[in-house]
Amino acid sequence: MKTSNPVNTLVRQGPDKKQLNWVPTVLIGLSIGYITLIIYIPAINVFYQAFHKGIDPFIANLTDPHFLSAVRITLLLALITVPINTVFGLCAAWSIARHKFPGRTLLLSIIDLPLSISPVVAGLMIMLLYGRQGWFGGWLQDRGIDIVFAFPGMALATAFVSMPFVVREVIPVLEEAGVDQEEAARTLGASDWQIFWRVTLPNIRWGLMYGVLLTNARAMGEFGAVSVVSGNVANTTQSLPLFVEEAYKQYNTEAAFSAAVLLALLAAVTLILKEILESKTRIKDKS
Repeated sequence: MKTSNPVNTLVRQGPDKKQLNWVPTVLIGLSIGYITLIIYIPAINVFYQAFHKGIDPFIANLTDPHFLSAVRITLLLALITVPINTVFGLCAAWSIARHKFPGRTLLLSIIDLPLSISPVVAGLMIMLLYGRQGWFGGWLQDRGIDIVFAFPGMALATAFVSMPFVVREVIPVLEEAGVDQEEAARTLGASDWQIFWRVTLPNIRWGLMYGVLLTNARAMGEFGAVSVVSGNVANTTQSLPLFVEEAYKQYNTEAAFSAAVLLALLAAVTLILKEILESKTRIKDKS
């Protein structure tokens, strides 16, 4: 009479599914608990601190001259750096995706540099280059050009930290689209400019918009690099994130949390637009 080996029977049957039913529940519970602790509770506290004395103090904080100046400077930083990084990102992505050249990997690594180093280090680099004791600081000072502790330094720092997003979002889209349509358009007599506007740009529009969205979010929310090079002078070199820190340090917590609410709302809008663009990209990939 043939007998079965208990070990082989357990291997064939595998673990009891009833014994593993608790694993997904525990993992989901841990994930929700972690997100609640790190994101939900701080976000709820920000809104509570901003509105716990009523809507009138919140509105008053939003009309404060220092707050309005910080908003204006933040918007100016975004209006300057986002278009610059968009143009650079398109040029760099097209060159990297469409051409093989020596140093291509090194160029990609340099573009990713702002993602791998601390923003404070980026601010320090700008200080060492354009500060009074920096490489170009003396030459600039002699000509009355202020970079550090002025708006140009803030713009440089913001442009640096937000540089990679358009490039990194457009390159995969260009590589996936290939060159067949562009070559066909060139065969039919289209110029390079016409190919870009009528073939390339429509193919990459969702990836480009996604990259611009991330660039804008980083530009408006940057703190570390800007804090090093700005001097944080109210009405002059104080962006909205710097306003939050300064107001909180001065025990003006209502103003700090009111500004934080505005930044949180900007983040929420960014997430909504991000989801819309991702859905558009998924629809395009399926079609």
